[in-house]
Amino acid sequence: MDFVCFGADGLPLRNPVSYRDPYTTHGIMERLFARMPKEEVYRRTGIQFMNFNSLFQMAAQHEAGDSAYHQADKILFVPDALIYMLTGQAVCERTILSTSQLMNPETGRIDGDLLRLVGLKEHQFGRLVMPGERVGELLPSVCRQTGMKPVPVIAVAGHDTASAVAAVPAVSPDFAYLSCGTWSLLGVECPQPVISQQSFDLNFTNEGGVFGTTRLLKNICGLWLLSRCQEEWSDAPHDVAQLIDEAMSSASCGTLLNPDDPIFANPSSMNDAIVAYCNRTHQQVPQGYAQTTRCIFESLANRYREVIDMLRGLSPVSISRLHVIGGGSLNKALMQLTAEATGLDVVAGPSECTAMGNILMQAFSQRLVDDIWHLRKIVANSVDLQYYKH
Repeated sequence: MDFVCFGADGLPLRNPVSYRDPYTTHGIMERLFARMPKEEVYRRTGIQFMNFNSLFQMAAQHEAGDSAYHQADKILFVPDALIYMLTGQAVCERTILSTSQLMNPETGRIDGDLLRLVGLKEHQFGRLVMPGERVGELLPSVCRQTGMKPVPVIAVAGHDTASAVAAVPAVSPDFAYLSCGTWSLLGVECPQPVISQQSFDLNFTNEGGVFGTTRLLKNICGLWLLSRCQEEWSDAPHDVAQLIDEAMSSASCGTLLNPDDPIFANPSSMNDAIVAYCNRTHQQVPQGYAQTTRCIFESLANRYREVIDMLRGLSPVSISRLHVIGGGSLNKALMQLTAEATGLDVVAGPSECTAMGNILMQAFSQRLVDDIWHLRKIVANSVDLQYYKH
């Protein structure tokens, strides 16, 4: 979601702002919808509404009169900014653009009316490129600093989930994927975007994938809940495996949190937020770090079930199994709970899908990979996968 403002001299005007920093985005969605209705924004973009989407960050900076923003010669998303600093080539890679809530997925171009709302022009974003496209070579200045030769620089799927989904070790299209980490991103791979009243009501997103595919998915607040709780627990074991063992040995309190409730977005105390949520929803408060950890795992698994049920009603994809990738795929307890909650067999791994997808799209640019299924076969033959029965 984040971007860098560059001046006409090619240098950053200031450091980019993190999407978790609510500096001016509070209330910005409502103010923008007063200028273009929410339904119209979704019809044009097909993107899930979150107040830190690039569209709303830009609207906030435009509204606040941010000097770097208004003097920017180029606005480049973070992956594009890295390419620019390496090559001097200003590009706008499709997968990262698609998440910004600025791109029309039907045309693959930036929506001009949305740009006007945030005071920008299309030429500020650089030329549109697809994953696997060779952008240029390392600049002479970079070669001098690093001692490297002018090697080619490839535009990979710049959005990390797009790279990760590219490397899902599936053998056929009838799967859902779950990129499991701080965020949980649960969806299916579609040939075309799904933009309808139902997808709008359920707040699903249509993001660009490799080889022209669309990732129909929902963002779920994932293991962020646990990591924030761990920061506060002084008596909990530091070893994650031991914490998980203790959690699964504890009795379930039966409480189910909605991980996507705004109360869990970035509270000063995640433990206090869990207590407040339980009190508000008239559920038992989990006691101690072990029971709280188990409650978080059970709540995530239940949320995955809910979203898969939504996907079955939304997408043309038949879902017969769930591929889980990312660091969370190593959590055996969460994987088994997910299989039981969703009623799907779970294939877990690899944990480093993003890096694999990145590397293999570079291999595709060198004609070492034929297509998405060749790419996925390479991944499947390169790692040990774990299987969980429902």
